[in-house]
Amino acid sequence: MTNRIAKQIQTTQLKYAYDTLRKQKYHLIGAHSAVKKCYWVHKALTEQKFCYKAKFYGIETHRCIQFSPSVLWCWNYCLHCWRYRPADRTKWTETILPSADDPKFIVEMAIKEHRRTVSGYKMYPSVSKKMYEEARNPKHVAISLTGEATLYTRIDDLIEEFHKRNMTTFLVTRGVRPEILANLRVEPTQLYVSIESYSPETYAYFNNPISSNLWSKTLQTLELLPSFTSPTVIRITLVRSFNMNNEAVKQWASILKKAQPSFIEVKAYMHIGGSITRLSRDDMPTHSEVREWASKIAEAVGYNIVSESKPSRVVLLSTLDKPVIRYGNPPISWYDPDPGDEFSGEYGAPEEAI
Repeated sequence: MTNRIAKQIQTTQLKYAYDTLRKQKYHLIGAHSAVKKCYWVHKALTEQKFCYKAKFYGIETHRCIQFSPSVLWCWNYCLHCWRYRPADRTKWTETILPSADDPKFIVEMAIKEHRRTVSGYKMYPSVSKKMYEEARNPKHVAISLTGEATLYTRIDDLIEEFHKRNMTTFLVTRGVRPEILANLRVEPTQLYVSIESYSPETYAYFNNPISSNLWSKTLQTLELLPSFTSPTVIRITLVRSFNMNNEAVKQWASILKKAQPSFIEVKAYMHIGGSITRLSRDDMPTHSEVREWASKIAEAVGYNIVSESKPSRVVLLSTLDKPVIRYGNPPISWYDPDPGDEFSGEYGAPEEAI
Protein backbone atom coordinates (compact mmCIF):
# COMPACT_ATOMS: atom_id res chain seq x y z
CA MET A 1 0.00 0.00 0.00
CA THR A 2 1.30 3.42 -0.97
CA ASN A 3 1.27 6.35 1.43
CA ARG A 4 -0.84 8.84 -0.47
CA ILE A 5 -0.53 12.31 1.00
CA ALA A 6 -3.67 14.21 0.04
CA LYS A 7 -3.08 16.33 -3.08
CA GLN A 8 -4.83 19.36 -1.65
CA ILE A 9 -2.31 19.51 1.20
CA GLN A 10 0.56 19.87 -1.25
CA THR A 11 -0.91 23.08 -2.62
CA THR A 12 -2.38 24.66 0.51
CA GLN A 13 -0.99 26.43 3.54
CA LEU A 14 -0.72 23.05 5.26
CA LYS A 15 2.21 22.21 3.01
CA TYR A 16 4.60 24.38 5.03
CA ALA A 17 3.37 22.80 8.26
CA TYR A 18 3.87 19.29 6.89
CA ASP A 19 7.31 20.16 5.53
CA THR A 20 8.22 21.35 9.03
CA LEU A 21 6.93 18.13 10.60
CA ARG A 22 9.00 16.05 8.19
CA LYS A 23 12.12 17.95 9.27
CA GLN A 24 11.17 17.04 12.85
CA LYS A 25 11.18 13.35 11.81
CA TYR A 26 7.44 12.84 11.69
CA HIS A 27 6.40 10.17 9.18
CA LEU A 28 3.20 11.56 7.65
CA ILE A 29 0.29 9.36 6.65
CA GLY A 30 -2.50 10.48 4.33
CA ALA A 31 -4.21 13.77 5.13
CA HIS A 32 -4.00 13.94 8.92
CA SER A 33 -2.03 11.13 10.60
CA ALA A 34 1.60 10.59 11.58
CA VAL A 35 4.08 8.25 13.25
CA LYS A 36 7.27 9.27 15.02
CA LYS A 37 9.83 7.01 16.65
CA CYS A 38 9.71 7.29 20.42
CA TYR A 39 12.86 8.13 22.38
CA TRP A 40 12.36 4.95 24.38
CA VAL A 41 12.23 2.69 21.32
CA HIS A 42 15.83 3.69 20.68
CA LYS A 43 16.80 3.17 24.33
CA ALA A 44 15.14 -0.24 24.44
CA LEU A 45 16.81 -1.46 21.26
CA THR A 46 20.30 -0.12 21.93
CA GLU A 47 20.57 -0.27 25.73
CA GLN A 48 17.71 -2.55 26.84
CA LYS A 49 16.24 0.31 28.89
CA PHE A 50 12.46 0.37 28.87
CA CYS A 51 9.86 3.13 29.21
CA TYR A 52 7.58 3.69 32.17
CA LYS A 53 4.64 2.09 30.33
CA ALA A 54 6.69 -1.11 30.28
CA LYS A 55 7.22 -0.85 34.02
CA PHE A 56 3.65 0.17 34.84
CA TYR A 57 1.58 -1.78 32.30
CA GLY A 58 3.89 -4.38 30.79
CA ILE A 59 4.17 -3.10 27.23
CA GLU A 60 7.19 -4.11 25.17
CA THR A 61 8.72 -0.70 24.50
CA HIS A 62 10.52 -1.54 21.26
CA ARG A 63 7.27 -2.87 19.81
CA CYS A 64 5.20 0.28 20.40
CA ILE A 65 4.12 2.73 17.69
CA GLN A 66 3.92 6.40 18.68
CA PHE A 67 1.04 7.64 16.53
CA SER A 68 -1.55 10.35 15.97
CA PRO A 69 -4.61 10.41 13.68
CA SER A 70 -4.86 14.18 14.22
CA VAL A 71 -1.33 15.51 14.01
CA LEU A 72 -2.16 19.21 13.49
CA TRP A 73 -5.61 19.48 15.03
CA CYS A 74 -6.74 20.13 18.59
CA TRP A 75 -9.20 22.25 20.57
CA ASN A 76 -6.62 23.60 23.02
CA TYR A 77 -3.49 25.76 23.04
CA CYS A 78 -2.01 24.27 26.21
CA LEU A 79 1.01 26.13 27.53
CA HIS A 80 3.09 22.96 27.96
CA CYS A 81 2.25 21.39 24.58
CA TRP A 82 4.71 20.69 21.75
CA ARG A 83 2.08 20.50 18.97
CA TYR A 84 3.01 22.42 15.83
CA ARG A 85 0.69 25.43 15.68
CA PRO A 86 -0.23 27.98 13.02
CA ALA A 87 2.45 30.59 12.45
CA ASP A 88 2.23 33.86 10.57
CA ARG A 89 2.91 32.13 7.27
CA THR A 90 0.75 29.08 7.96
CA LYS A 91 -2.95 29.09 8.84
CA TRP A 92 -5.51 26.30 8.95
CA THR A 93 -8.74 25.41 10.73
CA GLU A 94 -7.52 23.54 13.79
CA THR A 95 -10.85 22.32 15.12
CA ILE A 96 -11.90 20.11 12.20
CA LEU A 97 -9.84 17.60 10.21
CA PRO A 98 -9.78 18.32 6.45
CA SER A 99 -11.03 14.79 5.70
CA ALA A 100 -11.25 11.35 7.28
CA ASP A 101 -8.89 8.79 5.76
CA ASP A 102 -9.87 5.13 5.72
CA PRO A 103 -8.88 3.52 9.06
CA LYS A 104 -7.52 0.37 7.42
CA PHE A 105 -5.23 2.50 5.25
CA ILE A 106 -4.08 4.48 8.29
CA VAL A 107 -3.28 1.37 10.34
CA GLU A 108 -1.41 -0.39 7.55
CA MET A 109 0.62 2.73 6.85
CA ALA A 110 1.30 3.30 10.56
CA ILE A 111 2.83 -0.16 10.79
CA LYS A 112 4.79 0.40 7.57
CA GLU A 113 6.13 3.76 8.72
CA HIS A 114 7.03 2.36 12.15
CA ARG A 115 9.08 -0.32 10.38
CA ARG A 116 10.85 2.42 8.45
CA THR A 117 11.75 4.20 11.70
CA VAL A 118 13.46 1.09 13.08
CA SER A 119 14.97 -0.22 9.83
CA GLY A 120 18.41 1.25 10.54
CA TYR A 121 18.84 -0.76 13.74
CA LYS A 122 19.48 -3.94 11.77
CA MET A 123 23.15 -2.95 11.49
CA TYR A 124 23.59 -1.76 15.10
CA PRO A 125 26.07 -4.08 16.86
CA SER A 126 24.32 -3.48 20.19
CA VAL A 127 20.87 -4.51 18.88
CA SER A 128 20.03 -8.20 19.04
CA LYS A 129 18.47 -9.83 15.99
CA LYS A 130 15.57 -10.99 18.15
CA MET A 131 14.71 -7.49 19.40
CA TYR A 132 15.11 -6.01 15.94
CA GLU A 133 12.67 -8.51 14.43
CA GLU A 134 10.25 -7.91 17.30
CA ALA A 135 10.45 -4.15 16.73
CA ARG A 136 9.48 -4.71 13.11
CA ASN A 137 6.31 -6.41 14.28
CA PRO A 138 4.69 -3.89 16.63
CA LYS A 139 2.42 -5.10 19.39
CA HIS A 140 1.19 -1.81 20.86
CA VAL A 141 0.13 1.62 19.63
CA ALA A 142 0.07 4.79 21.72
CA ILE A 143 -2.54 7.02 20.07
CA SER A 144 -0.97 10.01 21.72
CA LEU A 145 1.80 11.59 19.66
CA THR A 146 0.25 15.04 19.25
CA GLY A 147 -3.15 16.60 18.58
CA GLU A 148 -6.57 15.44 19.82
CA ALA A 149 -7.24 11.91 18.60
CA THR A 150 -11.02 12.04 19.05
CA LEU A 151 -11.30 14.69 16.33
CA TYR A 152 -10.81 11.81 13.88
CA THR A 153 -14.43 10.84 13.27
CA ARG A 154 -13.73 7.12 12.79
CA ILE A 155 -11.69 6.62 15.94
CA ASP A 156 -13.51 3.44 17.00
CA ASP A 157 -13.01 1.91 13.53
CA LEU A 158 -9.33 2.80 13.84
CA ILE A 159 -9.09 1.09 17.24
CA GLU A 160 -10.85 -1.96 15.81
CA GLU A 161 -8.38 -2.18 12.91
CA PHE A 162 -5.45 -2.21 15.35
CA HIS A 163 -7.18 -4.86 17.45
CA LYS A 164 -7.71 -7.04 14.35
CA ARG A 165 -3.91 -7.16 14.14
CA ASN A 166 -3.65 -8.29 17.79
CA MET A 167 -2.28 -4.93 18.87
CA THR A 168 -3.11 -3.17 22.13
CA THR A 169 -4.32 0.42 21.90
CA PHE A 170 -3.63 3.24 24.35
CA LEU A 171 -5.97 6.10 23.50
CA VAL A 172 -4.90 9.42 25.01
CA THR A 173 -7.38 12.28 24.99
CA ARG A 174 -7.89 15.64 26.63
CA GLY A 175 -11.46 14.56 27.28
CA VAL A 176 -13.02 17.35 25.23
CA ARG A 177 -15.40 15.07 23.30
CA PRO A 178 -17.38 13.06 25.87
CA GLU A 179 -20.07 12.28 23.29
CA ILE A 180 -17.49 10.39 21.21
CA LEU A 181 -16.13 8.41 24.15
CA ALA A 182 -19.62 7.61 25.45
CA ASN A 183 -20.59 6.09 22.12
CA LEU A 184 -17.46 4.14 21.23
CA ARG A 185 -18.44 0.90 19.56
CA VAL A 186 -14.99 -0.51 20.38
CA GLU A 187 -13.13 0.53 23.52
CA PRO A 188 -9.36 1.00 23.49
CA THR A 189 -7.26 -1.44 25.47
CA GLN A 190 -6.59 1.41 27.89
CA LEU A 191 -8.04 4.91 28.00
CA TYR A 192 -5.99 7.89 29.16
CA VAL A 193 -7.35 11.33 30.01
CA SER A 194 -4.50 13.83 30.18
CA ILE A 195 -5.18 16.98 32.19
CA GLU A 196 -3.41 19.68 34.15
CA SER A 197 -6.14 22.06 35.33
CA TYR A 198 -8.54 21.65 38.24
CA SER A 199 -11.04 24.51 37.83
CA PRO A 200 -12.68 26.62 35.10
CA GLU A 201 -10.27 29.46 35.82
CA THR A 202 -7.10 27.37 35.66
CA TYR A 203 -8.37 25.64 32.52
CA ALA A 204 -8.99 28.96 30.75
CA TYR A 205 -5.48 30.14 31.66
CA PHE A 206 -3.37 27.04 31.08
CA ASN A 207 -5.27 25.11 28.41
CA ASN A 208 -6.40 28.06 26.27
CA PRO A 209 -9.51 26.45 24.74
CA ILE A 210 -10.31 27.43 21.16
CA SER A 211 -13.76 25.84 21.30
CA SER A 212 -16.58 26.40 23.77
CA ASN A 213 -17.49 24.66 27.06
CA LEU A 214 -14.38 22.49 27.11
CA TRP A 215 -13.95 22.46 30.89
CA SER A 216 -17.49 21.18 31.41
CA LYS A 217 -16.96 18.64 28.61
CA THR A 218 -13.76 17.46 30.30
CA LEU A 219 -15.65 16.92 33.56
CA GLN A 220 -18.30 14.97 31.65
CA THR A 221 -15.57 12.72 30.27
CA LEU A 222 -14.09 12.14 33.72
CA GLU A 223 -17.52 11.18 35.05
CA LEU A 224 -17.79 8.62 32.22
CA LEU A 225 -14.69 6.70 33.28
CA PRO A 226 -16.42 4.31 35.73
CA SER A 227 -18.59 3.07 32.83
CA PHE A 228 -15.59 1.78 30.85
CA THR A 229 -14.78 -1.92 30.97
CA SER A 230 -11.16 -1.28 29.95
CA PRO A 231 -8.64 0.14 32.45
CA THR A 232 -8.67 3.93 32.70
CA VAL A 233 -5.89 6.36 33.55
CA ILE A 234 -5.91 10.01 34.53
CA ARG A 235 -2.55 11.62 33.86
CA ILE A 236 -1.87 14.81 35.81
CA THR A 237 1.01 16.83 34.43
CA LEU A 238 2.61 18.93 37.16
CA VAL A 239 3.92 22.42 36.45
CA ARG A 240 5.71 23.96 39.42
CA SER A 241 4.32 27.49 39.07
CA PHE A 242 0.79 26.35 38.22
CA ASN A 243 -0.79 23.31 39.86
CA MET A 244 1.31 22.03 42.77
CA ASN A 245 -0.30 24.07 45.55
CA ASN A 246 -2.59 22.84 48.33
CA GLU A 247 -5.68 24.21 46.58
CA ALA A 248 -4.86 22.03 43.57
CA VAL A 249 -4.68 18.94 45.79
CA LYS A 250 -8.08 19.74 47.31
CA GLN A 251 -9.74 20.35 43.94
CA TRP A 252 -8.12 17.34 42.31
CA ALA A 253 -9.23 15.07 45.13
CA SER A 254 -12.86 15.97 44.45
CA ILE A 255 -12.48 15.31 40.72
CA LEU A 256 -10.63 12.02 41.11
CA LYS A 257 -13.12 10.59 43.60
CA LYS A 258 -15.86 10.98 40.99
CA ALA A 259 -13.78 9.63 38.11
CA GLN A 260 -12.50 6.50 39.93
CA PRO A 261 -9.75 5.73 37.40
CA SER A 262 -7.93 2.40 37.50
CA PHE A 263 -4.67 4.35 37.69
CA ILE A 264 -3.48 7.89 38.30
CA GLU A 265 -0.21 9.00 36.75
CA VAL A 266 1.42 12.06 38.27
CA LYS A 267 4.07 13.26 35.83
CA ALA A 268 6.43 16.22 35.61
CA TYR A 269 6.10 18.75 32.85
CA MET A 270 9.09 18.41 30.53
CA HIS A 271 10.73 21.63 29.34
CA ILE A 272 11.03 20.65 25.68
CA GLY A 273 9.73 21.63 22.25
CA GLY A 274 7.61 24.70 21.71
CA SER A 275 6.72 24.90 25.39
CA ILE A 276 10.11 26.44 26.19
CA THR A 277 8.86 29.73 24.72
CA ARG A 278 5.86 29.75 27.07
CA LEU A 279 7.12 28.18 30.30
CA SER A 280 10.33 28.40 32.29
CA ARG A 281 12.78 25.59 32.95
CA ASP A 282 11.99 26.25 36.62
CA ASP A 283 8.43 25.09 35.93
CA MET A 284 9.71 21.52 35.57
CA PRO A 285 9.52 19.79 38.97
CA THR A 286 12.09 17.29 40.17
CA HIS A 287 11.15 13.67 40.64
CA SER A 288 11.20 14.05 44.41
CA GLU A 289 8.73 16.95 44.12
CA VAL A 290 6.49 14.85 41.89
CA ARG A 291 6.57 12.02 44.41
CA GLU A 292 5.81 14.34 47.32
CA TRP A 293 2.79 15.81 45.52
CA ALA A 294 1.66 12.33 44.45
CA SER A 295 1.72 11.18 48.08
CA LYS A 296 -0.60 14.06 49.01
CA ILE A 297 -3.07 13.20 46.28
CA ALA A 298 -2.86 9.49 47.14
CA GLU A 299 -3.77 10.20 50.75
CA ALA A 300 -6.59 12.53 49.71
CA VAL A 301 -8.30 10.00 47.40
CA GLY A 302 -7.42 6.70 49.08
CA TYR A 303 -5.03 5.38 46.44
CA ASN A 304 -1.53 4.00 46.99
CA ILE A 305 1.77 4.81 45.33
CA VAL A 306 2.52 1.51 43.60
CA SER A 307 5.41 2.36 41.27
CA GLU A 308 7.51 5.17 39.86
CA SER A 309 9.93 5.92 37.04
CA LYS A 310 12.66 8.40 37.84
CA PRO A 311 13.92 8.80 34.23
CA SER A 312 10.44 10.01 33.18
CA ARG A 313 9.64 11.74 36.49
CA VAL A 314 6.34 9.93 36.87
CA VAL A 315 4.62 8.24 39.81
CA LEU A 316 1.85 5.63 39.53
CA LEU A 317 -1.11 5.51 41.92
CA SER A 318 -3.73 2.76 42.10
CA THR A 319 -6.05 0.87 44.41
CA LEU A 320 -4.51 -2.35 43.08
CA ASP A 321 -1.84 -3.92 45.26
CA LYS A 322 0.03 -5.79 42.53
CA PRO A 323 0.65 -5.44 38.76
CA VAL A 324 -2.14 -7.65 37.44
CA ILE A 325 -2.71 -5.63 34.24
CA ARG A 326 0.13 -6.47 31.85
CA TYR A 327 0.09 -6.25 28.05
CA GLY A 328 3.41 -7.92 27.28
CA ASN A 329 6.43 -9.47 28.90
CA PRO A 330 9.16 -6.84 29.40
CA PRO A 331 11.96 -7.56 31.89
CA ILE A 332 10.73 -4.84 34.28
CA SER A 333 7.74 -4.39 36.58
CA TRP A 334 6.41 -2.18 39.37
CA TYR A 335 9.03 -2.87 42.00
CA ASP A 336 12.14 -3.09 39.85
CA PRO A 337 14.82 -0.36 40.09
CA ASP A 338 14.93 2.29 37.39
CA PRO A 339 17.64 2.23 34.70
CA GLY A 340 19.02 5.62 35.69
CA ASP A 341 18.09 8.85 37.44
CA GLU A 342 15.78 11.70 36.45
CA PHE A 343 18.37 13.13 34.06
CA SER A 344 18.80 9.88 32.12
CA GLY A 345 15.38 9.88 30.47
CA GLU A 346 13.71 11.88 27.73
CA TYR A 347 14.81 15.19 29.26
CA GLY A 348 18.52 14.39 29.04
CA ALA A 349 21.41 15.64 31.13
CA PRO A 350 20.98 18.93 33.00
CA GLU A 351 23.48 20.83 30.88
CA GLU A 352 21.71 19.66 27.72
CA ALA A 353 18.34 20.81 28.97
CA ILE A 354 19.01 24.52 29.26
